[in-house]
Amino acid sequence: MSEDCTHNCSTCGENCSERTAESMIIQHNKYSSIKKIIGVVSGKGGVGKSLVTSLLASAMAAKGYKCGILDADITGPSIPKMFGIKGKAGGNQYGMLPIKSVNGVDVMSVNLLVDNDTDPVVWRGPVIAGVVQQFYSDVIWKDIDFLFVDMPPGTGDVPLTVFQSLPVDGIILVTSPQDLVSMIVGKALKMAQLMNIPILGIVENMSYVLCPDCGSKIMIYGESKINKIAGEYGIDVLGQLPINPETAKLCDSGEVYNADTENLSVAINKISNMIK
Repeated sequence: MSEDCTHNCSTCGENCSERTAESMIIQHNKYSSIKKIIGVVSGKGGVGKSLVTSLLASAMAAKGYKCGILDADITGPSIPKMFGIKGKAGGNQYGMLPIKSVNGVDVMSVNLLVDNDTDPVVWRGPVIAGVVQQFYSDVIWKDIDFLFVDMPPGTGDVPLTVFQSLPVDGIILVTSPQDLVSMIVGKALKMAQLMNIPILGIVENMSYVLCPDCGSKIMIYGESKINKIAGEYGIDVLGQLPINPETAKLCDSGEVYNADTENLSVAINKISNMIK
C-alpha cells in the first residue's frame, strides 16, 4: 500500500494487499474537498467523545485549518449545542450545506434537520447508517483540511459503516480511567485493527481533578490505565483531560471553542503533521 493511499480502491490502479474485489468506499459530493478524515471513537458512551471531537476541531481551526464535524452519533447528537448552533441546515441544487459555527467549524448533525432539538430519532440501524453515509456523500464539505467524525459508541452499524464507507485516515480513541471502560475500549481498538484503519492514539478524559487549594491531582476514578493500554496495543498517548467545571460550563453555553486545549497538545501536533 502506498503512503499516499486514500483507501478508495475505485480510483486507484495499484494492486496491493488493501484492494478488495469491490470497494465499499463511497464518493463524497463532487463539490466537496476533504484532505483528511479523522474518526473519534470509544467503546462505550459517556466518556467524552463529543467533547474531544469539539476540542480538537476548535484547536485545529484556531491554528488556521479549515475543519468540519460530521456528527455520526445520530441518536445522541450533541455537537450543535456545544457550538451554540441554533439554526437549521439548508441546501441547494448541489447538495446539503453544513452550518458554520462562530469559530468557523462546519457542522452537520441530525439535530440541524429535525424541527425541535429534543425530537427523538427512532430509527433502526440500517436507516441510521444510511444517514451517516448521506452526511458524507450529499453534504458539500468545501475546502476542508480535517473532517472529524464524531461516532456513536460501540462496534455496531454506524462505526462499521464509517470504517467501510469513508476513506478514514486515522482514528482517535477516547477512554476514561475505569478498568471496565478500558476493557471496552480495547474492543473498539481491535475493531479498527481488523478494518485496517490507522490508529493515531488514545485520549483519556476525566483523568483527574485539580485541587483548587493546592493544585494536586485527585484521581477520583482511580489511577489512570492509559499508559498500560497504550503499551499493550503499541499506540500513542495523545492527552489526558481533567474534569474541569469551566469546560463543562462552556459546553452548556455553546462556547466549547473557548475551552482550554493545552492537554491535547500532543494530539494537535500529530494531526497537524498529517498535512505536509
